[in-house]
Amino acid sequence: MIGPTLGRYFARRTFFSVASIFAIAFLIVFLFDFLDMVRANVDRPSFRWPIAFAASLFRIPAFSEQVLPFATLFGVMAALLALSRKLELVVARAAGISVWQFLFPPIAVAAALGIAATVVYNPLAAHLKSRSETLQTRLAGDEQRRVDDTAREVWLRQSGEDGESIVHARQATDRGLHLSGVTIQSFDARGHFAARIEAATADHEPGRWRLTDAWVNRPGEAPQHFDVDFVSTRLAAEQIGQALAEPDTISFWALPSFIETARAAGLPAFQFELQYQLLLARPLLLMAMVLIAATVSLRVFRFGNIGRMILGGVAAGFVLYVAQEVARGMGGVGIVPPVLAAWTPAVIASSIGFTVLLHQEDG
Repeated sequence: MIGPTLGRYFARRTFFSVASIFAIAFLIVFLFDFLDMVRANVDRPSFRWPIAFAASLFRIPAFSEQVLPFATLFGVMAALLALSRKLELVVARAAGISVWQFLFPPIAVAAALGIAATVVYNPLAAHLKSRSETLQTRLAGDEQRRVDDTAREVWLRQSGEDGESIVHARQATDRGLHLSGVTIQSFDARGHFAARIEAATADHEPGRWRLTDAWVNRPGEAPQHFDVDFVSTRLAAEQIGQALAEPDTISFWALPSFIETARAAGLPAFQFELQYQLLLARPLLLMAMVLIAATVSLRVFRFGNIGRMILGGVAAGFVLYVAQEVARGMGGVGIVPPVLAAWTPAVIASSIGFTVLLHQEDG
């Protein structure tokens, strides 16, 4: 086995290389985001430079979570290339240390980073992103809140004293408590279609939705118009707000309860389940990045072509990114199970890296 001193040396070089690339990426993303935020809000009366700086800084950790696998890939590549250039890996091999032995410290570092990113960094990033949204509202005023809140449609399945119903709204504000462009399909206690309701707005009140300018269409009856109408619901205001939250604003530790909340609200929980499984799979994904980095870095001191090796690592990272995004998109809408969508890229990447490395080193 590799000695503890040499193992700590390899681990330290790997950690600082990955941390340096991650910090550079963090800084670049922050600068672009800060400049974009200033450009969009500098003319508003509520604009303040400290608030803009904090709002941009607080939302970058959530964005930078997506950068961590590639920071690991390029950081390990840089560390191994540096060790090769200084002939330190040649000396290690001459001392009888195999590739699997001196890759153990980088793999251990990647696993530790993955665990820390999941259980510590992700909750912090989720909390800071929530703080950022509050600061953005202060920065841009109520107009920005309306723009942000109305960016997507809302679907809710609920139950009430009158039976179950499906609520669709083109726009939502106030954390889903005020809906616009509302269509409700209601069913009786036996599950038979009862009525279709179209309303201009719906406001959540304890135990019911208050509809304005509502048209009620029942089978076999002429449409009826009501200035104000009510539909019962058992959904609490907190349940609606939680069910409509974005997955990346939810801490790893809170995701299981949010999944149950989304299911109770009748919403598909695919995105929450996918986010949870992606966080669980992150240590394996980072370890896979170490193996892929090794396949394009360890042969440099024997065959040269540094540029080609680096290009190979970039291509591998791009292919893995595309595969991960395809799997994320399919898992987020339920085409494939979230567990499969989250773990497949990490398992395939680690299998390919292990197989290629085994062929290169052991024939």
